[in-house]
Amino acid sequence: MNEGSKKSAFVAGATGYTGQQVVRILAEQGVDVVAHVRPDSSSLERWRETFEGWGARVDTTAWEQGAMTATLSELRPDLVYCLIGTTRARDKATDEDAGYEAIDFGLTDLLVGACAAGSPESRFVYLSAMGVSASSASAYYKARWKAEESVRASGLSYIIARPGLITGPDRDESRPMERVAGVVSGAIFKGLSAVGADKLHDRYAPTDAVELATALVRRALEATDDQAVLETPELRCGRL
Repeated sequence: MNEGSKKSAFVAGATGYTGQQVVRILAEQGVDVVAHVRPDSSSLERWRETFEGWGARVDTTAWEQGAMTATLSELRPDLVYCLIGTTRARDKATDEDAGYEAIDFGLTDLLVGACAAGSPESRFVYLSAMGVSASSASAYYKARWKAEESVRASGLSYIIARPGLITGPDRDESRPMERVAGVVSGAIFKGLSAVGADKLHDRYAPTDAVELATALVRRALEATDDQAVLETPELRCGRL
């Protein structure tokens, strides 16, 4: 760890809706940020320009155990963010190896192993989802539970974050039903908050990438416990 010096972070899933904001906010807070982008990304140069414009560096290590271990061993970041995942549409459009099991669990497990072997002093920040548990039934939630179990068994210091619906008008991906759900539920829970049902609002109302990223950055930089699981109300930190 970089005690007494500038903090550093490695962000896997940097090009995602939440990942982009985590990179930006970390850089604004003076953290030395390395944003990971897949080496085969068709948008690599666009992401490089964006992230470097924010003051971050770009890493294109392949998703391979030895390569990722070597990268983390060299960087030794204070924080390793795992913000990766796939969508239901992508999971259905690809074979099983590219679905929830391979990405949401498999790549998380790979990164956990690489961090434990190459940079065991790092704090691992994993973005899970509200409602994940050992009794989860859907493929998505089962994969997320297995990923959480991998983090817990790693021996690393960690933060597991379980936000609810993450949406907003600035989301790049086309998710019309999720967008509608976010608008409708947001209006409902805003109304509930106005009449005093703040606990329901804090637990179930949707959040946007900036609010969630702010919480992930603040909680990680201020963390004192070796292990923490943050539910939705604890991820509502406003803006830095």
